[in-house]
Amino acid sequence: MNAFAQIAVTPDLSPLRRFVGNFAALLNETDDLGAILERGGALLARLVERDDWLPDDYAQPHPERYQQYLLHCDSAERFSVVSFVWGPGQATPIHDHRVWGLVGVLRGAEKVQSFRHREHDGVLVQHGATRDLLEAEVEPIDPREGDIHRVENAFADRTSISIHVYGGNIGAVERATYRASGEERPFISGYANTTLPNLWDLSRKA
Repeated sequence: MNAFAQIAVTPDLSPLRRFVGNFAALLNETDDLGAILERGGALLARLVERDDWLPDDYAQPHPERYQQYLLHCDSAERFSVVSFVWGPGQATPIHDHRVWGLVGVLRGAEKVQSFRHREHDGVLVQHGATRDLLEAEVEPIDPREGDIHRVENAFADRTSISIHVYGGNIGAVERATYRASGEERPFISGYANTTLPNLWDLSRKA
């Protein structure tokens, strides 16, 4: 076998690098949440409309549970970018975020159920119909309108991947999962990876 055939091809990270730079510039321009979700959503839509940049190391499913890989965290922790990798049929518990967010599907599809606390007793009830988030579609997470949901891979036979942007270092944010009764269980998610994709080494272009 040709030795060169064994060398893994490194994906072109320039789409992710541009996204990170443009998102940071957006946050420099405004702190209006509506503008961040609208304009940031458009940036994320451009990122997930092509599927040739995510390194394989950050696209690996786990046989037992979904994976959250950190791709970038802003130096001031104003935002973070992660890849969510769903094995066949995998799902989150019902959970919240406590920061704004954007979700864009890179591969496959997701099913999303939103929940709210019932006013008179605090029990969680589903809010609206379960919706499908399809490849290249983007959905905002707005805590002002409620950010409790459950997400699952729409497919029972293949992996789905989504790219999430959050208004903080999401792996360090204290959040909660929920029982149907509305009882909260605090958690901090952390990340599945201990290394990051190198967005900034441009030496091979020099």
